[in-house]
Amino acid sequence: MTNEELLQQLKFIQNMKCETQTLELKSAEKGCPTRLYDSLSSFSNQDSGGIIVFGVDEAQGYKEVGVYDAQDIQKKINEQCLQMEPVVRPILTVVEKDGMTFAAAEIPGVDLAERPCYYKGKGRLKGSYTRIGDSDEPMTEYEIYSYEAYRKKYQDDIREVKRASLQALDKTALEKYIILLKEGKPKLSVMDEQSIYELMSITRNHIVTLSSVLLFSLYPQAYFPQFCITAVVVPGKEIGEVDSDGARFTDNARIEGTIPEMLEEAISFVKRNMRKKTIINPATGKREDRTDYPVTAIREAILNALVHRDYSIHTEGMPIQILMFEDRMEIRNPGGIYGRMSIDQLGKVQADTRNPVLALALEVLGITENRYSGIPTIRREMKAYNLVPADFLDERGNFIVKFYKKSLEESVDDNDLIAFCHIPRSRKEICDFLAVKSVSYAIKRYVQPLIESGKIKMTIPDTPKSPKQKYFS
Repeated sequence: MTNEELLQQLKFIQNMKCETQTLELKSAEKGCPTRLYDSLSSFSNQDSGGIIVFGVDEAQGYKEVGVYDAQDIQKKINEQCLQMEPVVRPILTVVEKDGMTFAAAEIPGVDLAERPCYYKGKGRLKGSYTRIGDSDEPMTEYEIYSYEAYRKKYQDDIREVKRASLQALDKTALEKYIILLKEGKPKLSVMDEQSIYELMSITRNHIVTLSSVLLFSLYPQAYFPQFCITAVVVPGKEIGEVDSDGARFTDNARIEGTIPEMLEEAISFVKRNMRKKTIINPATGKREDRTDYPVTAIREAILNALVHRDYSIHTEGMPIQILMFEDRMEIRNPGGIYGRMSIDQLGKVQADTRNPVLALALEVLGITENRYSGIPTIRREMKAYNLVPADFLDERGNFIVKFYKKSLEESVDDNDLIAFCHIPRSRKEICDFLAVKSVSYAIKRYVQPLIESGKIKMTIPDTPKSPKQKYFS
């Protein structure tokens, strides 16, 4: 950060009077804050990193108070950075303004393979933080585990299930799978059955794997009761609303069985609870029935949840959820985006696969293509239905897909956009949500007025035109 950029940052703080996803304020009028590790950790654990500005007192209405000693504060900031694991290497800037001195520490995001960055004095479990809006929050045990799982390439889909046995599997379904596996594989075809089981992870050390239980067990939920789907229909727009009879749900189901069985039953549940209307197809001139949402898109979203959810011991108590509201539908699955993938990259680049053996098995069974086509299919189907794009969210260990009933022609008011930006959104995401092709027009027409009124903020306020800029409410 240059001196001029720090001065611009101070000007932004006085205009907006707030902290952001990438900006933290510290007074430091009478000394260096002794507890910087929460911000050092949270900024290091996000790709964009963050900036800590010293010399502004939030408690006094963001008053500029300056720092006590420019040289000493830089020394003490570095001392605290050395107490982090891995060590944080800040970029320090000092500037004078109106007879006062201000300092800033730019904290770079550490590589995913080195996360979480934590304070050694509290240890990895208690010293790891994540940035939520303008707040530093302790990481959950699962969030910490998810970094380790990616770094060490854990394969929870083939962990051993010692309670299960080959005799408890559906023999007919398993035999069909073996036949399909052998097709076009002459070397595999000459192997004996037990060798194929071990090689293809049906068993591991001669113990049935989790994938085998999920695909071929007569009743997988006997071993893992919450590896299921819970589906509800809410008579309103939020959980807790009730209908005229006081019922919280107008339909409510617990969907169990193997993955193929849960997929079909979940689709049936959604079909049963979607409205149908008859339209005239403008291309053919023929009458046809249309549901609230395209069934093909729904199938892809449910299948993605079943294939890519986290199956570790940390999520054994968490089912996949299908929530059908008056204006939208949400599909939630335990386990956020895996690996280095970001929301912006979904459907555009090849992703790391959390459950590779399970994904391959479903490909062999003809249930999924396993070609990373799910997200593009959802987007294409929603557009063909003339509906606003589906919303993909990664929220602290949960991946969420939201389908909206709103058509592309329906106008979006400020409250809709503010609600959409409850998590930071890129320019492209905002354009897709608004169904506007021009990025510059979308930002100028819809976003800029909300920034000026303080209802929407920028994640990188010091460089408004940054390609990594995002907007949040």
